[in-house]
Amino acid sequence: MAQMIPAWVDGVLTPVEKLEVHQRGLRHPAISVFLVRDGQVLLQQRALSKYHTPGLWANTCCTHPLWQEPSETCALRRLDEELGITGVTLELRQTVEYRADVGQGLTEHELVDIYIAHCATPLTIAPHPDEVMDTRWVPLEHLAQEIAAAPQDFTPWMQIYMADHAETIFGAK
Repeated sequence: MAQMIPAWVDGVLTPVEKLEVHQRGLRHPAISVFLVRDGQVLLQQRALSKYHTPGLWANTCCTHPLWQEPSETCALRRLDEELGITGVTLELRQTVEYRADVGQGLTEHELVDIYIAHCATPLTIAPHPDEVMDTRWVPLEHLAQEIAAAPQDFTPWMQIYMADHAETIFGAK
């Protein structure tokens, strides 16, 4: 069965099939999570089976809430489903709207709740292979340089977050 996510259609929040949302470029809610530890951020490399931006590096976790699912509930659920991570405390940093071409005629037009969590060392990570092909910790001070040097290796939203919102996400609130 197709996954239904909320999207605005003619100004009304309506459940719409996820692929259709991206084909039509409909504005829709989303979440993004950044886990930080010892000055480093956890990145994930999207699985090759993902229907858009496969193999690209992204923030720790990102997805769309299910119909009528609260944003923070979604973020915690997906941290567990994608990476096997539980027991973190999320802090909402900001809500950002962006629109980006993600290839294959698909568009992300998201209203994103961005969360950060400071986690202890060590952290158990168990990536789900249908979601994540790799993870790595990157020093925050090197992340923008990595993206500038090889933007084709990072998702469009990761590029937007670091170019336009890094201070709000990682700096003092």
